[in-house]
Amino acid sequence: MLGYVVWLLFFTTYVMPWLRTMERAAAHRLIATLHSLRFFGLVFIVPGVVGPGLPASFAISAAYGDFAAGLLAIFALLTFRTRPLFWLFTVAFNLVGAADLVLNYYHATRAGLPELAGQLGATYWVPVLFVPLLMITHMIALIWLVQPKAAFRATS
Repeated sequence: MLGYVVWLLFFTTYVMPWLRTMERAAAHRLIATLHSLRFFGLVFIVPGVVGPGLPASFAISAAYGDFAAGLLAIFALLTFRTRPLFWLFTVAFNLVGAADLVLNYYHATRAGLPELAGQLGATYWVPVLFVPLLMITHMIALIWLVQPKAAFRATS
């Protein structure tokens, strides 16, 4: 939870005012750039990086869900100059990515991951530091995607 608190403080103080000075597509492009790094989730299925007791019900879902969201974010970046495709991939990576994170929380809880946190090994930092940042940026992006264009700058 502290990861969420710290990232929310950081975002409301520094990032949100800066993002709101940008053109709307450019702000979404920046968020897509961050999410294009979600191939990192594949480390959950790399032997030796995580412990052998990491529940497969969590690891496989987390790895491939992150990978899918990351690929969609990369497609958004690649299609930035073709705005209809850019917006399609932007909506897609945010919906898939947010759903993936919610499902990962569900799978982690069902698999008893809090009691097995040591099995995360070198990937422990991913849910502690990276996931809160990803979820916050998904929520910001999804709100901005449904918000009227005029409200994007009006709320800054």
